Formats: sequence, structure tokens, C-alpha cells
Amino acid sequence: MKTIRRFIGVRRLKVDAHGKKRFVIALKHAGEENCRYLVATDLSWRTIDIAQAYTLRWLVEVLFEDWKLHEGWGREARQFDEEGAVRGLILSLLLDHALLLHPEQTARLEDKLPAHTVGSLQRLAQMDSLTEFVSSMLQHQNPGERLHEVAQIVKDLFPFRESKKHMSGRNLGRLEATPALKYKM
Repeated sequence: MKTIRRFIGVRRLKVDAHGKKRFVIALKHAGEENCRYLVATDLSWRTIDIAQAYTLRWLVEVLFEDWKLHEGWGREARQFDEEGAVRGLILSLLLDHALLLHPEQTARLEDKLPAHTVGSLQRLAQMDSLTEFVSSMLQHQNPGERLHEVAQIVKDLFPFRESKKHMSGRNLGRLEATPALKYKM
């Protein structure tokens, strides 16, 4: 296990913004210039317990990273407002639950080993699908003809779409000075 040097300063202070006394902890890792601050509402906790509990916060960050980057919900979200956010989360949790049943994951959990990440399981499933596809193509009577058919299906399923963020096709107005308004400045 790697040892990390940290410097910790602790005070129970009245925080004006909260209107109450709070447990304020300043943390600084060796080599860092600035401190990070933790503020606890329960004054009865010990410093070490608060600092250790704070490390668990990063588990939430990992969940968000998996949710947005690996599962695609951040890129593909097309539903808005509160209901749209809930649907994305439900889909994400369903996918996570389904991946718990993946044979590689099941074996890890049965052996009481740490679980695989959702991203690595998702990539494994994608590569399994690709390998199965290539295998089926090679077993076809005419692989070249079949590949041409599949390429056409892919073009039909994934058509190009016009970009709306590059300002093409938009009326931008005159974009020049108006002589009569020159004197109003």
C-alpha cells in the first residue's frame, strides 16, 4: 500500500453563511500549494472519520464518469427536464443491472473479487459482437456480397445529419453598422 503524506488542520468555527458552528477541516497533500476544505455539520465526529468518509465521495464521481462516458447517456440524452433525467438514470441502472449478469462479472462476484467496471464490460460486449459478426461473415457462402449488403444497411441506418451548431443556413442579419445609429453611441 502506498503511503501518502497529508497535512490536516482542524477547527470548530462559526460559519456566517450557515449561521451555525461547523467542523472545518483543511486538507493538503504533500506537494500541493492549496488546501481543500471539508465542512461537517456534526461536531461530534472525529477528524479521521470525516477525512476517511470524504474519500468515499469519489465513488459517486466514478459512477457519474461511467454513466456519462462509458454508457453513453451523457452524449445521447435527447430527453429534457426532470422526466428526461430520470429516464436516462433508469436506463443506466438497468444496463448496470444487466451487466451484473455477464458471465465474467458473475464469476468475479462469486469468487468475492472486485467487480469489473461497466465501461470494460460494455467494451467486452461490443468486441464479442464484432467478433461474432466477423465470424458469421467468414462462414457465409459469398462473404464479399454479404459485406456489401451489410454496408448498405449501415448507410441506411446511420444517415448523415446537418449540423445545427456550425451556423450554416442561418440568417445572421446584416452584421454591419447602421449609419443613423452611429450618433447614439
